[in-house]
Amino acid sequence: MVLILTVTLNPSLDKWYPINEFEKGKAFMAKDVIYTPGGSGLNVAKVIKSFNEPVMAAGFSGGRNGEYIEEMLDNRGIDYSFISINEETRNFIAIISADESRTEISEIGPSISGEEVVEFYELYKDIIGTAEIICISGNLPRGLPSDTYRNLIIMAKEQNKKVFFDANGEALRYGIEASPFLVKQNRDELEELMGFLMASEEDIERSARYIMENGVELVIVSLGSAGSMFFYDGYSYNVKVPNIKAINAAGSGDAMLAGFAVSLLRDYDFEYQLKVAAACGTANAMEIEAGKVDMANMKMIMNQIEIEKKKMY
Repeated sequence: MVLILTVTLNPSLDKWYPINEFEKGKAFMAKDVIYTPGGSGLNVAKVIKSFNEPVMAAGFSGGRNGEYIEEMLDNRGIDYSFISINEETRNFIAIISADESRTEISEIGPSISGEEVVEFYELYKDIIGTAEIICISGNLPRGLPSDTYRNLIIMAKEQNKKVFFDANGEALRYGIEASPFLVKQNRDELEELMGFLMASEEDIERSARYIMENGVELVIVSLGSAGSMFFYDGYSYNVKVPNIKAINAAGSGDAMLAGFAVSLLRDYDFEYQLKVAAACGTANAMEIEAGKVDMANMKMIMNQIEIEKKKMY
C-alpha cells in the first residue's frame, strides 16, 4: 500500500555542476556532474525513500527528460504514476561554487494541454485512496489555472486525507482557501504572501495565525540557518539547529517536509517530529544534491536541536 503520495506537476531534470571560483564570461571544465530527478515533490519523495517508507510520486512527464527521470526513479526504487505529455519536461541547471553561492538556470517548462489536465485529475482521484498523507508542492506548469492546487486539496480532503502544502504566489493563496492540514513556507514566500517584511518572530507568528484562520492546522516557516518555527494547537515552537558546513541549501524545505511526513506517519511524539523534520532540512544543506539526506548526519543534528515552546499570542 502507498502510504505517502507526493505531487510534482512541474518536475525537472536537475543537473548540478560543482565549479569552484565560478565567474560569468569565463570557460570552465566541469569535472563532475550530478543528474537527479528534480522538482519540489520529487525531492520530498527522495527523502521519504531514504527512510525506507513507501512513497509514490505523481505528476507529468514528457520527452526524453521525462523518460530519464523515470529511469532514475526506477533505479532509486521510487514508485511513480505520471501522465505522459506532448512537450518536454524542463531542465534545471545549478552551478555550485566553493563559497556556497549558487547560480541557477531554470527552464519555464512545458505547457499542459486541457486533455492532459483531465487525465491527471482522473489519475489523482484513483490513487489518493491509497495514501494516508499527500504532499503537494512546487510551481504550477503553464496551462494550469492558479486554483489547481485548491482543487487537488479539496479532492484529497473529501477522502479524509492529510494534505501537506508548499507553494507560492496565487497558487498558494488559492490552496490555503481549501484548508490543507499543513502549510510550509520559507521567509521569502511568507513575505510575498503577507506583503510585508518578517522583521521579528512576532511578525512570523502573526502571519501564521492569518494562515491558520483558513482552517490550516499546522504552519511551518523555514528560516535557513536560523532554524524554523512551527505553529500548532495554540503554541509556537522555535526550533534551533546547530551550525553546519552548508554546501547547497536547495531542497532543504522539501527535506523538512519529508521528515515531518515520515514522523507523522510513524506517530512519533510531536516534538520528536519537529526534530526529525528540522534535522532533515539541515542535513540536506550538507549535500550537493537537493532532496538528499545522510541518515548519520541527520541523527547527529537531531541530538543538537533545541526547541523553545511558547503559547501563541
